[in-house]
Amino acid sequence: MRFRAHKTFRLGPLYATATQSGRLSFGIKLGPITHNFTRNTRSIDTPGPGGFHEPPRV
Repeated sequence: MRFRAHKTFRLGPLYATATQSGRLSFGIKLGPITHNFTRNTRSIDTPGPGGFHEPPRV
């Protein structure tokens, strides 16, 4: 597995993630629910391993 460097910047519930290739991803995290505006995906963090990931809406 290849190592991929990234850095996340947080400002309250908003976050921006920068990758080593220079791409930016923006999103919001409220409690266990995360919404990524760049990929238009949602995920819900569940207790224990795993979680729920909704595919992107087209």
